[in-house]
Amino acid sequence: MRGKEEMLNKIGAGHRMVEPDDPQAGPEPNTMWALKDVSFTVNKGEIVGIIGKNGAGKSTLLKLLTRITEPTSGEAIMRGRVASLLEVGTGFHGELTGRENIYLNGAILGMKKKEIDEKFDEIVEFSGVEKFIDTPVKRYSSGMYVRLAFAVAAHLEPEILLVDEVLAVGDAEFQKKCLGKMKDIAAGGRTVLFVSHNMAAIENLCTRTIVLKDGHLLKDDLTKESIAAYMAQGINLQGQNLLDFSNRKGSGEIRIINISLRDGNDRLITLSQSGGTLKIVLKFMKLCSDFNRRIYVSISCNTMMGVPVFLQHNRMAGVNFDNLPKRGEFICEIDTFNLTPSTYILSATIIEGTDYVDIIPDALQLTVESGNYLGGGEVPPPSFGPCLMKAKWSIVSDNIKEDKICR
Repeated sequence: MRGKEEMLNKIGAGHRMVEPDDPQAGPEPNTMWALKDVSFTVNKGEIVGIIGKNGAGKSTLLKLLTRITEPTSGEAIMRGRVASLLEVGTGFHGELTGRENIYLNGAILGMKKKEIDEKFDEIVEFSGVEKFIDTPVKRYSSGMYVRLAFAVAAHLEPEILLVDEVLAVGDAEFQKKCLGKMKDIAAGGRTVLFVSHNMAAIENLCTRTIVLKDGHLLKDDLTKESIAAYMAQGINLQGQNLLDFSNRKGSGEIRIINISLRDGNDRLITLSQSGGTLKIVLKFMKLCSDFNRRIYVSISCNTMMGVPVFLQHNRMAGVNFDNLPKRGEFICEIDTFNLTPSTYILSATIIEGTDYVDIIPDALQLTVESGNYLGGGEVPPPSFGPCLMKAKWSIVSDNIKEDKICR
């Protein structure tokens, strides 16, 4: 892939529509590039991950590669039969049954009916939709739809498989089957491009990963290095004024305006020790003065790979938050922070009933260094899991007489 560019239009007051193929249209302020100067090569048999924040250009890239969208400039050269699984709702005809869509997709890939017949039972078994194979797919749940769509794309023997967020829908068993199938495809000498926000899946599946940021190629490296570059974006908000922070969601009656970490003596810290006291302080401001409803505040912690470590909120401690002051601090104090030395990501959320009031994802990067929590001056490495378990060890003799002494 060389110099792939795709231009989008900003439309609003004072903006005119600019067609990307308009020869008179230059780089004007009312346009933006969805992708620009993105070049890379993928070899036969590689599984390459593609990661980036929402709006980075990941899905646009796959649409360009599948010829759903034409580029403004640049080119993509692909050798071999291409199958793709993009967002839910693409690839199938809603009025056709699951059976009919299997044959339709096979025909689009250039397969003969006999070839599809040979794969049919395997596709249906993998998808788990046997009872509904003769039902129009418009009546399928999103999970059923994706299971069948992935089964079709993966089993019709494409030389190149493009997958966009297939693991976002489906249970853990289906996700495991998908990862295993993509590994099998690559082992057979075929190529997989895999877009996902699931860093654990990317790390497990891909040896190489591309990071996109704002439509540009930020990094193309070994997966571990690429994930570290991706996770470093926009994290470390400690001490910053978050009132105008853009990467947030929620109704906004209450806003988290500052996040900080403190130790047991209330001192600001940037590092925490295994087994030490940790206070996570969320400074807030009420933007709606008559908002007095009960809320709960949660803090979640993930590894750098996106694997959940813990969730904590005030209701778990039997504490209620209502009739809030206009300004204040939510303080979550963890007496014994028993995580292994590593780097973790904290996110903060305010919820009222079932509605989100404020969400700040990936708000803070927390580095934990080794302490003497276990008492022996040694802790296991993070590869054995994030949690430290304190235990007592002893030895008890069974008092059996020894008949033989081994030297």
